[in-house]
Amino acid sequence: MTFPRRLLIQGEDVILDLRPHWISLILPALVAVASLVVATIVFGLIDASWWRWLVEVAALVALLSYPVPRLVWWLTSNFVLTTDRLVHREGFIAKRSMEIPLEAINDVRFEQGIIDRIVNAGSVAISSASEQGRQVFENVRNPEEVQKSIYHQGEMNSRRMLGGTQQVQAGHPAAPPTPPIAPSTTTELERLAKLRADGVLTEEEFQAQKAKILGS
Repeated sequence: MTFPRRLLIQGEDVILDLRPHWISLILPALVAVASLVVATIVFGLIDASWWRWLVEVAALVALLSYPVPRLVWWLTSNFVLTTDRLVHREGFIAKRSMEIPLEAINDVRFEQGIIDRIVNAGSVAISSASEQGRQVFENVRNPEEVQKSIYHQGEMNSRRMLGGTQQVQAGHPAAPPTPPIAPSTTTELERLAKLRADGVLTEEEFQAQKAKILGS
């Protein structure tokens, strides 16, 4: 499930829209397989119908208590970086959303263990001046590139805000803000290509962002 574009403000664009890394589904998958294997073995060893019914109920409860909720969480979670803010949304029926303006972000760090480095996953810790304070996001895809993208968009956002402030101070509050100093098309395309190669962007997301850059 992608980030709803109806939630974007005017002039805002999505830079990254990431689902949690697939490594977060390994343990739920193992629990699901183990539950089914145990239920199948026990089901074949007993003859009493009510015992078989009890085994089926136990296997169903095991699946609904952990693997299924984790899969729903994975399908409905979004770690989103836009040109103006960082957004984290999760949940299907009961939703939870957290937003941090880019200008409020003070520090971005990432951590990777040995297994994380192998599968290119990790955690991203963000310290900000907002009410959330320090937030840690687990199982993020390619955390190093995510860190770079947040810093890059934060710098672009600061330049855009600085351009608007300079115009107001000059006595032209009604004039449109000065456009940010954008990087070259080649630089942006190279950055997107690296994100695609690292698995942060899918081919569809890469082509969409590429079309926006070439069409701007």
